Amino acid sequence: MTVEARFSRSPDGAIWTRGGPAYPFFTRYLSAFDRVRVLARVADVPRRDDGAKRVDGAGVEVWPVPCYIGPAQYLARRAAVVRAVRAAAEDGDTVVLRVPSPLGSLLAASRERAGLPYAVEVVGDPYDVFAPGVIRHPLRPLLRQRETARLRRQCRNAVGAAYVTDRYLQARYPARTGAVTAAYSSIELPAEAYRDGPRRPDPGRQGHTLVSVGTLEQMYKGVDTLVEALARLVATGLALRLVHVGEGRCRPRLERLAERLGVADRVVLTGALPAGAEVRHRLDEADLFVMPSRTEGLPKALIEAMARGLPAVGTAVGGIPELLPPDDLVPPDDPESLAGSIRQFLTDPARMAAASARNLGRAADFADEPLARRRDVFYHALRTAGAGAGTRSERLYG
Repeated sequence: MTVEARFSRSPDGAIWTRGGPAYPFFTRYLSAFDRVRVLARVADVPRRDDGAKRVDGAGVEVWPVPCYIGPAQYLARRAAVVRAVRAAAEDGDTVVLRVPSPLGSLLAASRERAGLPYAVEVVGDPYDVFAPGVIRHPLRPLLRQRETARLRRQCRNAVGAAYVTDRYLQARYPARTGAVTAAYSSIELPAEAYRDGPRRPDPGRQGHTLVSVGTLEQMYKGVDTLVEALARLVATGLALRLVHVGEGRCRPRLERLAERLGVADRVVLTGALPAGAEVRHRLDEADLFVMPSRTEGLPKALIEAMARGLPAVGTAVGGIPELLPPDDLVPPDDPESLAGSIRQFLTDPARMAAASARNLGRAADFADEPLARRRDVFYHALRTAGAGAGTRSERLYG
């Protein structure tokens, strides 16, 4: 299987990750296959990072691709990357590509030229990723057209297609007739990720905390819109602060924006935090989760917040409307509407309580057991479909 993650390899040969999928994630494929080979970028390091989690283990191996960051490094190392990708899968292997993905596209093209099958797990939407305002690049319109067409072709050619949404991605990137299809999120929510019961807001509380979670590598999470909305609310006298969990190269830009709007003292950027207890602690300290994204698939961060019983405001993009009701949605890139929705929530304890109960109930759909059942049916169907196409091995390459 291909993943768009960057792993590190310590001198003893072990593979590690700080923020990407770790060993338990890949063991889910072992329900149907004997071995899993993970195709990913790997960089050698002198020692493992503090807090890093092991990726490889019993039944799971990592096939290293030369590590690159950004288009310039990719072009410089492209020949070595292509060689590694082509050598990763044998003719009889079942290949699963988590797309959109540069590595996945390279392997898909290789399989297509050889007349060999592959399946896809669609986890994002390039049409939205390359939308205006999401990234700044002179070739953005061309990239949007090319990558969208590429993903549509991959879904049409795949013997199986799974989607992280129930409807949204399926409508834009339909599978071919007769293909094995499924819908399930990639999220991992153990029992401890769920709050015991809904929240009961305190009507007399004066100050409130907003929380958002997401990468700051690009601006597609819309945190700049949220900072602008925060400034509007603070200007009206609302006692409010924002905590954002996430790191990336756009952080200085956000810090400058908060300073210019006079809310730097009300914005806390935690940087990257280990998944699990530390993120849940930040969620539990907040009153309202805000997802002002310009693009999304089915956002894991929102589901995790809902599992903590947090009321939430989100934008009407991607798979967010599959999680939140219309009254809790606002247009993207609209700080005025976002500020208005936040104010309505924070000044209405009854609405906060109702949203907490509703979100907690919806998050139960993403517990480990129901998702595992859907995935297992898909993986076993892929194994059968692969065998029908001449697959001899019982390995799964993603």
